[in-house]
Amino acid sequence: MSNADQILELLKTRGPLSAAELGKSLGMTSMGARRHLQALAEQELVYWQDSVAGRGRPKRSWYLTARAMQRFPDRHAELSLQLIDSVTELFGEQGLERLISQREQQQLSQYRQALDGLDKLADKVQALAQLRRSEGYMADVEALEDGDFILLEHHCPICAAATRCQGFCRSELDIFQQLLAPLATVERQQHLLSDDLRCSYRISPC
Repeated sequence: MSNADQILELLKTRGPLSAAELGKSLGMTSMGARRHLQALAEQELVYWQDSVAGRGRPKRSWYLTARAMQRFPDRHAELSLQLIDSVTELFGEQGLERLISQREQQQLSQYRQALDGLDKLADKVQALAQLRRSEGYMADVEALEDGDFILLEHHCPICAAATRCQGFCRSELDIFQQLLAPLATVERQQHLLSDDLRCSYRISPC
C-alpha cells in the first residue's frame, strides 16, 4: 500500500489528524507527511481546517473529502438503492414521496428538540452543524462579515440514495428552512450532485 493510500486509510479509520500525527503513524517526518497531503489535496481527496485550543499556534487537521470517501466500499449504499427501487416498484413514485416526507417530519422533530431553548441564530446554526457532524456529514460553519453564515457539508452519507432520488436533497433543504424560520432564510449554494466538492448552504438573517 502506498503512503498516500495509508494516509487515506488512517484518516478514514481514525478521523481528522495533523501532519505530525500522520507522520508518526507512518514512520516519516511531519514534512514528509505534509508533502503527501498536499498532493492528495491537489487531487481533491483531502482538505484541512485550523482549530485553536488555548494558547499557541492553531492546530491544522486533515480530513477526507467526499471524493475520497467514494474510494471505500459501501454496502449500505447498495442496500439503500435496492430499498428505493423496491419502494418505487411496490408503491410507485407517490409511495416514495410519502417515505421521504415521513423521514423529513421525523428528522425535523429531532432537530427542533435538539435546538430547543436556543434563541440566537448563531447558536442554532452551530447546533445544527453539530447534529449534521454526528450524522456523518462532516459539517462546519463559516461566519461571514455581512452577518450571514455558510453551512458546509464535506461528505454526504446518503449520497447514493440522493443520487437515485433527489427528493432527499430537496427534503433536507426544506428541513433547514423550516428549522431556522423566521430568524433566517436558507439557500443551497453548492451541491455534491452537481459535481461540486461539497454541499453548502447560505443562511441569511431576516
